[in-house]
Amino acid sequence: MPMKWILLMTLMGLVISHNSFCQKNAALDSLMIKYQEAGEDSVKVNLLLAIADVYETNNQDSSIFFLEKAKLLAEKLGFKRGLYKYYAQSAILSFTKGDYNKAMEQSTIALQAAKELGDENLITNIINNIGIVYQYLGDFDKQLDFSLQALTRIEQSTETKKLCAGYHNVANAYSNLKRYRKAVDYCIRGIKAYEQYGGNYINRVYASLGQGYQELNQYDSALFFHNKAILKSVEFNDKYAEATIYSYMADTYASLNDFTSMLEVSKKSLALSKELQSRQMLAGSLYNIAFAHYYNNEQQKAKLYIKEALQIAVADSLLDELKNSYTVLSYITAREGDFKTSLWAKLKSDSIQAALVNTEVLAATTELEAKYESEKRNIQVRLQQTELKQKNTMNYILLGALASILIVSLLIYRNYIHKQKLQQQRISELETEKQLSATEAVLKGEEQERTRLAKDLHDGLGGMLSGIKYSFNTMKENLIMTPENHQAFERSMDMLDSSIKEMRRVAHNMMPESLIRFGLDTSLRDFCNDINQSGALEVSYQSIGLENVNLGQTTAITIYRIVQELMSNVLKHASAKSTIVQVTNTTGHISVTVEDDGNGFDTAILKNSKGIGWTNIQHRLDFIKAKLDVSSQLGKGTSVHIEFDV
Repeated sequence: MPMKWILLMTLMGLVISHNSFCQKNAALDSLMIKYQEAGEDSVKVNLLLAIADVYETNNQDSSIFFLEKAKLLAEKLGFKRGLYKYYAQSAILSFTKGDYNKAMEQSTIALQAAKELGDENLITNIINNIGIVYQYLGDFDKQLDFSLQALTRIEQSTETKKLCAGYHNVANAYSNLKRYRKAVDYCIRGIKAYEQYGGNYINRVYASLGQGYQELNQYDSALFFHNKAILKSVEFNDKYAEATIYSYMADTYASLNDFTSMLEVSKKSLALSKELQSRQMLAGSLYNIAFAHYYNNEQQKAKLYIKEALQIAVADSLLDELKNSYTVLSYITAREGDFKTSLWAKLKSDSIQAALVNTEVLAATTELEAKYESEKRNIQVRLQQTELKQKNTMNYILLGALASILIVSLLIYRNYIHKQKLQQQRISELETEKQLSATEAVLKGEEQERTRLAKDLHDGLGGMLSGIKYSFNTMKENLIMTPENHQAFERSMDMLDSSIKEMRRVAHNMMPESLIRFGLDTSLRDFCNDINQSGALEVSYQSIGLENVNLGQTTAITIYRIVQELMSNVLKHASAKSTIVQVTNTTGHISVTVEDDGNGFDTAILKNSKGIGWTNIQHRLDFIKAKLDVSSQLGKGTSVHIEFDV
């Protein structure tokens, strides 16, 4: 159970200072001397901020102390740029301490300050940082949005040294969205930008690249870049990065079953976590060590470390670390034969996981409600504006009889045109309803015919073939055959077995029994597992929220046929190695995604496609009133996304 740390990022690498950590440490004494000699002015504010920046990654308490002194003096002087720098650096510090909500609050204030200053460079920096904070708040779509905004602004500017960090942040967003090949691609772009233009935090880019290769199960490449990241982190005196990268290496060694090396790097991470006073990293390092001891069959040591990890996680409400620690504890106690404690720990872990999922769902729902209320207010404003315009129009009509007659005539004519449009619209709606009814009848008839044929094949022809096989077996026992006849008889029996299997396969494809008996989720999972077992394609099936959704049989069959047709297209045309099939339900809103890493194609050809498979998909989409989005690039795979309400 390797530890799942979130990808390390170039947090705030674009902001405040472009000096290396070694240079900062070398200049600390000089900064302190200048600070003591400075007067109560903006120069002293900048000196305080620079000192806090030096302490940022190796002594956070000192960094906080100097930041607060800088804020007080900047407020006293009305020094807006100093206040901007205070909030930007404070957001960094809140982030590294794990207080992401506070980091978002401080970054938002810093963005407003940057806009008031009219500094495009500062605006770009904070947009980038807000994207990073969204990553740790779990809103990965917004993370990608803000990271791409920042990267676009950087590419359009002359700040070429920031390209490395910009590419890295986009890579992290793609990684969180589980698009690891895209993440690796942007990390490599970041390294090339660093080699060409320079920049900051290359150690963290190496670390993220190692993480990407680890997710793609390329462990040798992962270790190679993790080691490069460690060397650079030591060179920069970036202890926060160094501690986290050691935890990455622990994950990799666990995947390679090299638990001795896992224990070694976990202890290094533990020592650095204590030095940095990061309790979240400390808890993670402790359960990594416990996990390594467990696999090295050192039960007492494993139990000692996991108890310490649990104490920290409980005290600080670190849900991820608490969940992982309970899981490791369940393993340890199960090996000791203490199954009661093992079951208790497993239930604890599962309940925390459920709480995390519920929190994410609640956050998403709250955001949707806020968007709905905002749109509702906008509609009300537009209605009020429309009413005001109508009142003004009536006032103008009263200015003159001739004008009134003209306006009334125009209104009558417009009303006539409007009625004509409404009538035409109603006719179009009736035609659409008629087409949908016809489509529904065709689909239902098709599925009923499939069901009947499947039943006839399975119960009728299948029974007959099985009876023939039984009769042949009985005849075999009573016949005396030459070796040649015996060999021919056995070949005939093998062909009969193959016919029975093929008949059952055809009957199952026409109407899967699991779809009728167990529902859509189980049927799709079985379908994907069958493809996996065939070896033709690696398929990952994911479902969220389908347990309690009440789908009609016709709708469920329609979704199943759409996924079946899309997977058929992947197998026939995409030359893909892996595919993700994801079905989610969010408060009655169903979304289906089929994404592969195959050849890709020009989506423009779909407009003129006359293939039976694609036509069937379109008919079924029209029937369930679904929205379709097809995204594909040559050589970069294809993503098909479908949404509809139930």
